Parts: sequence; C-alpha cells; structure tokens
Amino acid sequence: MAWGNQTFNSGFILLGIFNYSPTHIFLFSLVLGIFTVAFMGNTAMILLIYLDTQLHTPMYFLLSQLSLMDLMLVCTTVPKMAFNYMSGSKSISLPGCGAQIFFYVSLLGAECFLLATMAYDRYVAICHPLRYSVLMNQKIYCVMVVSSWTIGFLDGIIVIAVALSFPYCGTREIPHFFCDVPALLTLSCTTTLLFERLMFICCIIMLLFPVAVIIASYVHVIVAVIHMGSGEGRQKAFATCSSHLMVVGMYYGAAMFIYMRPVSDRSPTQDKMVSAFYTILTPMLNPLIYSLRNKEVSRAFMKMLGKSKSEEQIA
Repeated sequence: MAWGNQTFNSGFILLGIFNYSPTHIFLFSLVLGIFTVAFMGNTAMILLIYLDTQLHTPMYFLLSQLSLMDLMLVCTTVPKMAFNYMSGSKSISLPGCGAQIFFYVSLLGAECFLLATMAYDRYVAICHPLRYSVLMNQKIYCVMVVSSWTIGFLDGIIVIAVALSFPYCGTREIPHFFCDVPALLTLSCTTTLLFERLMFICCIIMLLFPVAVIIASYVHVIVAVIHMGSGEGRQKAFATCSSHLMVVGMYYGAAMFIYMRPVSDRSPTQDKMVSAFYTILTPMLNPLIYSLRNKEVSRAFMKMLGKSKSEEQIA
C-alpha cells in the first residue's frame, strides 16, 4: 500500500455536522431521538417477526433482514458521531475509519439487492399466487438473502482495500460526520480518477441493476392489481406495495445522489444532509412505514402488547 509517511496508528479528523450553538444542540438532540426510535423500531420488528409464527413467511423474513441491515447501518455512524460531539473529540483512528467504510458500504450494497428481492417477492405473490410456495420456497429466499449479504460484503472489501491504499496528507480533516469514501478521497495526495470511475461502475451494478428489477417487478404488479376483480384484494395489494415503493424511493434516490456524481461536483454540506437522511432518518422510517401500513404487523404488535399486559396482571 502507498501509505507515504502514514503509520497504522495515524487517523483522521471528522469535522462533523453540528457545532455547539443552541440550534445545533437542539438538532443533535433530535438526531439522538431519531436514532433511539430507529434502534427500538428495528429491534422490535426483528423480535416481532421472530416471535410471531404467523409472520414466518418469505415477505416478513425479508422484512426482518431489512430491519437488521437498517439497525446495523444506523449503529455504524451515529454512536461515533454522538461520542465525538459530546466528548469534544473529533478524531477517528485508521482502523475505526476502515471499519465504518466497510460496514457502511457493505450494508448499503446488501440493502440494494435485498430491496430488489422484496420487489420480486411481491411480484410472485400478486402475479403468480398459485405458484408462490414453489417460486419463493425457503431454499430460494434464503439463497437470495445470503446472496444479498455476500454481494454487499464483497463490495465493502473491494472499496476499503482500494480507498485505504491511497496516501492521505494535509490536515487529514474529513468534511463529514463519518468516514464516507467520497469525502475521504478529497484528502488524497494522488489522483483518484481511476477509483472514481470504478466506483461509478460499481454504482451502476449495485444501484441501477436492482432498480431495473424493482421497476420491472412493479410494472407487472400494477398491471395485475388493475385487473383484479376484488376491491379488497386490490386495496391490500396496493397497501403492501406502496409501503415498499416508499422505502425504495427514499433509499435509492439519496444513494444515487451521493454516489453517482464525480467528487469535483460535490458539496460537503449537501452530502452531509443527504447522508444523514438515508443513514439516520430512513432506518427510522422503514419500521414505521411497514408497521403502520401493514395490518399483519399491527395485529402481531397489538397481540404482543395484550400478552404482556395479561402477564403483568397475573403477576
């Protein structure tokens, strides 16, 4: 690796997103609140799907994996940001920076393909309901989920290996609240044009290919729903699919904005705002969207609450 005069113990300075003005203190408190809701919401979703046997279906298994990815994603960035803000320290070690890059990139990549798998699941359920148990049996959807995680981890390994091979110099101040690759590349002492092109190609594979699968799946789903004879069935199908489309729109829109632009066209402020949206806000919204717009999840949640109250009364 071309480390130049760097040592393994050298690190970076995260400039963060907040200062200590009253407005920013309020915004920081708001982020902590959002993080708490995201942490509790995704944890509750995972436990709910695990404990309720009626939710042991491919769709809810995929949803539990989405919640797990969101839980890990929000825990990759926010705790370190909060610790630095409250302690007054802005430093992050080289291994810590590498870990953030690896988990962040891996989880984003895995979630891209998982969302495509979820779209395919809805396509099969609505367009081929009689063959659903065959086309989405346990072996098939487990292979899809494992493949999503594997592709994400491979992407993370490639990106971290290349990103940390560059020599970094100057003030070593990263204009971000976590070690994001595009922000890190601005500190490189050498040209990163080739790597930027590699990242662009990876984004086409990791973002546009799943988007194409999602669009194709939902075009067929919409056509099938329109031709449904039952009004109740049409309403249920639209409710399920609209929840997924809301998540897809928020996630892919922000990711494309961040990773499909050249480094020279980036604004640190814009990047921090958009990154905060899909690394902090989206993980909070996902469980809320799926729980509030899904009768099965709401039923299971109320059932668990009722069971807890009954146990308390007996005790």
